[in-house]
Amino acid sequence: MKLILRGHHLLCLKGFQGYGYNEDFVKNMTVINDLRKQTDTIIEITDSSDDICASCPNLKNSECENKTQNERIIMMDRQVLKRLGSTEEYNSIELFKKIDEIFDTRESVSKICGNCKWIEQCLFYQKLSNNR
Repeated sequence: MKLILRGHHLLCLKGFQGYGYNEDFVKNMTVINDLRKQTDTIIEITDSSDDICASCPNLKNSECENKTQNERIIMMDRQVLKRLGSTEEYNSIELFKKIDEIFDTRESVSKICGNCKWIEQCLFYQKLSNNR
């Protein structure tokens, strides 16, 4: 199985627990979250709309309909891509191990996750320490 995922969605998946924009979005996110945990899943990382965005009610013409929000999302993606150092395809299990190593404090994700509307529900963010 191959998934195409935005950079920042790698962090979202780490903290996902069933919240989303609507029922279709949550169902899709749940399926993708399950797939990313399988040993044979390959992930291609991008800074544009992906398999998660496909069910987002705010997606219009392959972008977030709010232009300011779209630009912010792309910046978040690029921050993750920069930290990964590569846009190659990854085995999902290995990629998420790498995500855990790189993004291991609240400070390491503050520019990416700091303004997220789901931050209070995000298990990934909540478990991170405040240490540098």
